[in-house]
Amino acid sequence: MRSEEPPWARAHGPAEPNGPNGPVESAGASEPVDPDVIPSDVRRRRKPWRSRHGTPVVVAVVAVGGSLGALARFGASLLWPTPAGAFPWTTLTVNAAGCLAIGVLLVAVTEVFTAHPLLRPFLGTGFLGGFTTFSTYCVDIERLVAADRAGTALGYLVATVAAATAAVAVGARGTRLLLAHRSAS
Repeated sequence: MRSEEPPWARAHGPAEPNGPNGPVESAGASEPVDPDVIPSDVRRRRKPWRSRHGTPVVVAVVAVGGSLGALARFGASLLWPTPAGAFPWTTLTVNAAGCLAIGVLLVAVTEVFTAHPLLRPFLGTGFLGGFTTFSTYCVDIERLVAADRAGTALGYLVATVAAATAAVAVGARGTRLLLAHRSAS
């Protein structure tokens, strides 16, 4: 259930009209607002995950999540291998699916419920960061160009950025619509 008060206001108190990067817009924002960066006075805000868990724990959680995400990506490449010089559909699909999940996750943890402080580092930065593979995306482009398939490489470059951007937007918007439908019923 979405309340009228943004999630960061519950944890940190009301924000001043201007944040460190200019005016703060919270009411009616169309995208999730990161509760870790919205407070206008960054020096005074609480960082509960640091006081209770410590930075080494967060790094470890990101590392474990990243390892699991990379293993999932590797599994996808074994199930759906890309022949040399062919369009890398596996990498494109993995990146789009991961971006869709990021859109869903960020709406869920910023607008729906108060998540454990280590959930976002584990799932968002760790697992989904390891699952999405934009470094392989660059290598795929390089391999396509080396195989004299520059047109395919350019198409792949544009298609991946478009698919990833659209997937995040669809994930976020779809989650909001689903939540609105559930709360209306």
